[in-house]
Amino acid sequence: MYVQILGSAAGGGFPQWNCNCANCNGMRNGTLNARARTQSSIAISEDGEHWILCNASPDIRAQLADFAPMQPERAIRDTGINAILLMDSQVDHTTGLLSLREGCPLDVWCTAQVHEDLSTGFPLFPMLKHWNGGLQWQPMPCEDDASFVIPCAPALKLTAIPLLSNAPPYSPRRDKTHPGDNVGLFVEDTRTGQTLLYAPGLGQPDQRVKDWMSRADTLLVDGTVWHDDEMQRREVGTKTGQAMGHLAQSGPGGMIELLDSLSARYKILIHINNTNPILDEDSPERAELADHGIDVAWDGMSLDLSGAP
Repeated sequence: MYVQILGSAAGGGFPQWNCNCANCNGMRNGTLNARARTQSSIAISEDGEHWILCNASPDIRAQLADFAPMQPERAIRDTGINAILLMDSQVDHTTGLLSLREGCPLDVWCTAQVHEDLSTGFPLFPMLKHWNGGLQWQPMPCEDDASFVIPCAPALKLTAIPLLSNAPPYSPRRDKTHPGDNVGLFVEDTRTGQTLLYAPGLGQPDQRVKDWMSRADTLLVDGTVWHDDEMQRREVGTKTGQAMGHLAQSGPGGMIELLDSLSARYKILIHINNTNPILDEDSPERAELADHGIDVAWDGMSLDLSGAP
């Protein structure tokens, strides 16, 4: 199994276009030791040739251009994307579907709740029907730990895990969490036994989610904010991490404490908000993560999980 980090930032990317917080300003003027990041998306493959795109960020065109296997040049029109899987219906995880319209029809795997949101409040499915049939919905089960397989990667056993997070602002289920609004993805390579859990939106990990996390050799999980009230501290907003559906890293019950309780070989944070101090590679917060054996994803990071765990 191969995993490519196409984008590692939360919505807005880093630096965010309209933000002058200490991080964004420092990145622009060169005083912050940090990497620029596009909005969160990854790609998974069993063979390094046929890829499942997990979330389609608004930055998708640049992300595909930066990863050579996404243009294998086997035909006049070609792509390495063989399927698309959506973890939720958030704008920063789905808007990139508009940029992929020239490649329609496209198979899109998502839950019934995500399909409903993308057919009504943000109607990408009906809109894109005008491009060669548009998006072909493939229902993704998320009940009773039902696993499924996507044809382009038959050796990868996939399980969608409902997460206690939040639906997007345009959804009728906003602030009324419903199973299927947001999922994590557990991937098992049946050839090697390697396992991955990908969860860029993880607000309240219940025992069921923790049990799935404990089974993963690699954890690629929510790293949005360091403090739950980070938006207020940085004077850029009023929402808490929990209100947005994200578990903060610091403090009792935070992501660091949770990851410390798990024995995964790789523990990696993704979906980093532009306000998070861990973006500064010289920060005490980044050093604290290193002390706990936790890494921070960056755009272009590659994980070769093709060997035995």
